[in-house]
Amino acid sequence: MGLPQQLFFVSFLIFAAAIDGIQGDAMVTGTVFCDQCKDGQRSWFDYPISGVKVKVTCTDSNGQITMSREETTNWFGNYAVKFDGAPDLSGCFSQVSDSGQGSESGCSAPAGPAQKLRLMFRFFDMEMYATDSLLSQPAQPMPNCPKSTNPIPAPVTPAQPPPVAVPVPPAQPPPVATPAPPAQPQPVVSPVTPAIPPPSPAFRLPPMPPLPPLPPAPFLEASACPSKSWTMPEYRCYWRMVNPETKVAVVFGSLAASRYGTDLTMMQALQGRGDPYRTLLREGVTSFLNSYNTLRFPYNTIGVVQHMDWALMGSTRSVLLTGLRFMRANSGYGTVNCSFTPCK
Repeated sequence: MGLPQQLFFVSFLIFAAAIDGIQGDAMVTGTVFCDQCKDGQRSWFDYPISGVKVKVTCTDSNGQITMSREETTNWFGNYAVKFDGAPDLSGCFSQVSDSGQGSESGCSAPAGPAQKLRLMFRFFDMEMYATDSLLSQPAQPMPNCPKSTNPIPAPVTPAQPPPVAVPVPPAQPPPVATPAPPAQPQPVVSPVTPAIPPPSPAFRLPPMPPLPPLPPAPFLEASACPSKSWTMPEYRCYWRMVNPETKVAVVFGSLAASRYGTDLTMMQALQGRGDPYRTLLREGVTSFLNSYNTLRFPYNTIGVVQHMDWALMGSTRSVLLTGLRFMRANSGYGTVNCSFTPCK
């Protein structure tokens, strides 16, 4: 057996061993929006809502409930429900649950029909399902919502009675005009042409100095900063949307809260080391901060949260691989540097 055949055989054994350790799971993901105008559809005024309970229910052919799971949306309005053993979820649906306490914003009333699950992919007994967006409504609609698109009929104006004819008096004969005396001819006077002043010399403005170049837009510059840079005090002004004392459970949702607890802060997460789960959290928080710092980061903010949820619901191997992918993105793949400058 030659060297290429030996390398192929060793790679096949490693791949088979990795497949053997994969656990079969099914996961359902989606987003809940607050329907501020209470019109039953998505609009520009709606936003993702956190703290709302979503229930995924499966029924048989007789309409009897066979499985049911409930989960709460995270900071970005996303929810992820996990089912062990990769069951068939083709007959399941998701809806906003009316048994929860609702979100802090008061937008927790269920609205709209339940959404049927759609199979996105199936790989090695692992299944991923997604649903259309769910809606929840506040008690009262937003005051500045647009008017309804259904036109209101104009009021009917009652018919006016016909006008009453008034008799017209007979016309008087016109008075006889007295002939006027003939007009005397006026003397012809030649118009006097005014003197035209000489033209004034043309006045020209001095040339304008060249405009200075526009300042660079930091959100459009490529930048990737490691976790160590985000812990330095001189770069504290780059923390946007969240601060170092924000809880990890608030940002990443219930899955992260069950793994890391509810008291761990973002700054403490950046200093975690020692096992794959701490590495995943450290690099995930770093990617979350980098996604807010520049639009050219490989992961967007919602994508970072979703990849964290998928890794926490998978095996230890998926946790390690996701952490390594975050680490490569935070290092700029060897081509992008960190654009931080000390804060003033």
